[in-house]
Amino acid sequence: MSGTIIKVSGPLVVAEGLADANVSDVVRVGSQHLIGEILNMTGDKASIQVYEETSGLGPGAEVYTTGMPMSVELGPGMLDNIYDGIQRPLPEVRRVSGDNISRGVDVPALNREKKWDFVPVAKVGDKLSAGDVLGTVQETTAILHKIMVPYGISGELVSIESGEHTVADVIAVLRDARGAEREIKMMQRWPVRIARPYTRKYVPSRPMNSGQRIIDTLFPIAKGGTAAVPGPFGSGKTVVQHQLAKWSDVDIVIYIGCGERGNEMTDVLMEFPELKDPRNGEPLMKRTVLIANTSDMPVAAREASIYTGITIAEYFRDMGYDVAVLADSTSRWAEALREMSGRLEEMPGEESYPAYLASRLSQFYERAGVVQCLGADDRQGSVTAIGAVSPPGGDISEPVSQATMRIVKVFWALDSSLAYARHFPAINWLTSYSLYLDTLSPWYTKEFGEGYMQNRSKAMHILQEESELQEIVRLVGQDALSPADRLTMETAKSIREDFLQQNAFVDEDAYSSYLKQYKLMDLVLRFDSLCRDALQKGANMDKLFTIPARERVGRAKMADVKVFEKDYAEIEAEMKREIEEVIAGGEDA
Repeated sequence: MSGTIIKVSGPLVVAEGLADANVSDVVRVGSQHLIGEILNMTGDKASIQVYEETSGLGPGAEVYTTGMPMSVELGPGMLDNIYDGIQRPLPEVRRVSGDNISRGVDVPALNREKKWDFVPVAKVGDKLSAGDVLGTVQETTAILHKIMVPYGISGELVSIESGEHTVADVIAVLRDARGAEREIKMMQRWPVRIARPYTRKYVPSRPMNSGQRIIDTLFPIAKGGTAAVPGPFGSGKTVVQHQLAKWSDVDIVIYIGCGERGNEMTDVLMEFPELKDPRNGEPLMKRTVLIANTSDMPVAAREASIYTGITIAEYFRDMGYDVAVLADSTSRWAEALREMSGRLEEMPGEESYPAYLASRLSQFYERAGVVQCLGADDRQGSVTAIGAVSPPGGDISEPVSQATMRIVKVFWALDSSLAYARHFPAINWLTSYSLYLDTLSPWYTKEFGEGYMQNRSKAMHILQEESELQEIVRLVGQDALSPADRLTMETAKSIREDFLQQNAFVDEDAYSSYLKQYKLMDLVLRFDSLCRDALQKGANMDKLFTIPARERVGRAKMADVKVFEKDYAEIEAEMKREIEEVIAGGEDA
């Protein structure tokens, strides 16, 4: 069915004669067959957002509807790939049209020519339903791709073909209850704006180890949880996202470059193939899907890129994998919503954002979670959603930040003053929070005993006390503080510099295991505890603060894990001995 364009306003096109079309249908616009999606219908008039540049398009051009909603192709070949916001593979697009993307270029998301070695798991005669695993494909050296029965199909397996096949080949046939035979391929399609189904959703109870001490110890996120990383320009949002993508203990990473600068995506493309996965030694790209819709690409496709990323994540979740979705940034996505809403002449909300901004953000973050997947084998998978927020001027009272804070359960507030002081990650420990502490506490206690969470609480208390004492210091100076308060300031300094601050250029410090984090924090707090006892016994305060063992604590974080475990016992014994020597020397030593 076709219609005719009557209005063009940037990425918004209005066409008439489309009475039989539906909202969310994908359409082809003009002689170049530009890709678009119907946003709303009024009679036979359709408002269409076009995902490509519309210059040269005018009234009278034809619009063709495909009758299909905006969907992604799911199957082998997605990993180790980079797509644009509407799932066009950019390496293939470059091969077809050169360095600049030609308008209307139509390249399938999955390679139709490459053959994959399909290994059947199900047998002829098996009764199968949606989500059951038919077989597997070794997509990359890091990930085994499970070929599942598509949603809405069930029945008896009539035939299944092993060996090498393309994603478009029929690999199995099912006979449903009515006797109709349904052909199954390795590739399936799914509408991006509809969440993929599951059997049951669980409360997240396992932490996601990011290797970043301020995150894992002070403000942890659960696998299947939601988090926001807000901060002003230059505070390190992209740095935090990159660190999470590199080191998080998830099976698959979906990195969405949504409206940010192209050089940031270039950094990811250059770094990830060279970085080795700490779990298997393979390049990180072997378990990564990149979606690039940078600031110089069409604004309408920016809005679709978020949904493309989360749908791909749900597909891998349904295989039983833990997936992290990193969106950089949701503010640019919200700006795309605002632009399209303005062109649609909708009633604006706060700061001209559409009134439905909060509900759209909720629809994205609510697709995260830990679920029991469809299928008979009780697979469990998770999607962890982490979105960067770029409030203008760092003002988190603006609508995107406020709407995000009402939805997510972890808030890592970045501070430009910390970034300018070269303190990374530049997460402010006084304004950040995590609402997963109660649900994750049993896991930490089971793995490390009661001490882990007790140390966390004590460290937070010391940092908060330091903030209060700094007000006094600004007025009357540090010498006016009591010895106990001076010790609080020294311990807080040690927590900040020896524990919270990390160096991404030193491999041993860029990533910290839970055990190393626990023992490092234990050393810092052990120093605090021994010094408080020493002060009560009349020890010299200045000598306590300058013992050699304290400097070794700062250097210990740079040590290899095995070396650190050996150093831990030595430093603790040395610290105790040196403090006892100071006590023996007395107040005037």
